[in-house]
Amino acid sequence: MARNLMIQGTMSGAGKSILTAGILRVLRQDGFRVAPFKSQNMALNSFVTRDGLEMGRAQAVQAAAAGIEPSADMNPILLKPMGDAVSEVIVNGRSIGKMRAADYYRVKKSLVPQILEAYHRLEEQAEIIVIEGAGSPVEINLREGDFVNMGLAQMVDAPVLLAGNIDPGGVFAQLLGTVQLMRPEERERVKGLIINKFRGDVRLLEPGLSMFREYCDIPFAGIVPWLRLNLDEEDSLSDKLSGGSGTTRFKPEQEGPCPADSTDAARSVTIDIAVIRLPYMSNYTDFAPLEQEEGVNLYYVSKISEMGMPDLILLPGTRNTIEDLRWLKKSGLARWIDRLAGYHRARNAGLQSMPEEGEFPNAPLLMGICGGYQMLGKRILDPFSSEAGGAEEGLDLLPVETVFREEKLTKQSAGRTCLLAGAWTALSDLPVSGYEIHMGETVYLGDPDGDRIRQDGLPAGSVFAKLGGPDGAVYDNALGTYLHGIFDEPAFRKALIALLRDRKGTAVLEKDAGLFWSAANSNTIAAGNPQSARQMQDRQLDILASMLRESLDWKLIYKAIGI
Repeated sequence: MARNLMIQGTMSGAGKSILTAGILRVLRQDGFRVAPFKSQNMALNSFVTRDGLEMGRAQAVQAAAAGIEPSADMNPILLKPMGDAVSEVIVNGRSIGKMRAADYYRVKKSLVPQILEAYHRLEEQAEIIVIEGAGSPVEINLREGDFVNMGLAQMVDAPVLLAGNIDPGGVFAQLLGTVQLMRPEERERVKGLIINKFRGDVRLLEPGLSMFREYCDIPFAGIVPWLRLNLDEEDSLSDKLSGGSGTTRFKPEQEGPCPADSTDAARSVTIDIAVIRLPYMSNYTDFAPLEQEEGVNLYYVSKISEMGMPDLILLPGTRNTIEDLRWLKKSGLARWIDRLAGYHRARNAGLQSMPEEGEFPNAPLLMGICGGYQMLGKRILDPFSSEAGGAEEGLDLLPVETVFREEKLTKQSAGRTCLLAGAWTALSDLPVSGYEIHMGETVYLGDPDGDRIRQDGLPAGSVFAKLGGPDGAVYDNALGTYLHGIFDEPAFRKALIALLRDRKGTAVLEKDAGLFWSAANSNTIAAGNPQSARQMQDRQLDILASMLRESLDWKLIYKAIGI
């Protein structure tokens, strides 16, 4: 039987997911076979396993930290909010439909056997399982029937480390209040306290640590410094979305072209990428690899005043496509996008401006992923009320129509881009891979400027030729695809960035990646070894592990585990 350790937090945002990942990486480096586990996760960032099962993205990162393949056993219950106290409920990687909160709480007790079965399957593979709790362990109104915090710790007899987030202040009150609200048998499980996300001189905190002992005899397991990492995280409290310290903001574009022979100047050129922050946005982790590219400023917007003048607009995935499309229209962003697309097409037709709309010197490209792809089409139909129900006219920027089905498609996919034309030519014939999670089936309606079928037998507007058939659509400056994780592929990501710089009229030498690009030869990529998203993630996990080795009391932790 495997040993275990549970990481709980005083609240959501205490840093449980990242701490769990870092502890897993340290244990793996120390030679143990380890695995992550979170019985229930509420998140819109999800991942599809090799066998087509859906799980929380945070647990997929933790699996990478453990050096093992992600499995739905690591996250047997995933709740994906859809609005109005309704969530999609995914059990063992498969959707069992939508439920209101009250209905879910009536049936959740019946899910305990499946949670324990998943846990025991992991026990057969791992020597140590590191369990992540959810929210706070002392939501006393939810204590009855708990299977995510102390309830689960009791079921599997797990010792607990309790983490508090010092960044917003009040960490001693967080920790003490949480401990005091625990039952005596629950307090006995807490073997150590962690102060997380600390900035500054630890010596200034030491008097507080001494004074805290007057109120609580649980020892501190460490003070973890605030560390900026590019790792997938829980979506609800991400700095990227809340305007916190991790957010990249819009920066006015640099004036004038960048000299082709000036490496320093070239590397300072910023490509601005705006992601529309939809109310039910999902899998924004798709864009993390772009954020890590030098010279890329990726930021999230929810209103026109935040938009600036980006080089690329990204419409992300969503768990409620129709409702988010309606929001897009009400917010004014849909009309703004339509103006940009209309100007781009008018300029391509030889016109210099649009009546009453003005000119946009660098009309951006527009790319939609999954739900964002569906929104770019002519219309969306939901006859089975798989999401919001009804029908909604799309942005009409791609010649496609989407009909929602009763069953969700979840699978991993791989292939190559087609021979693309127009604004997207530089992305032709490149390897792509990722995964699909969608209810909708999208049909290509025909190229407004030509035939429905090309000479290679694919629909005229196809973007990717992949296993299982063509995917996506492209027309003029708009491109859509169902493929999550597309930017993880280095060749596609680098080609896209080069394309954006080409349109901006710059010349850039990408030293670190071994790629040379200039406006004169934008389709030429010299031999190089760009890092994959997985390699970048591994490097970040090693940095995290190194920091936790220095800041945590590993003697205390190994004693808690029983080693």
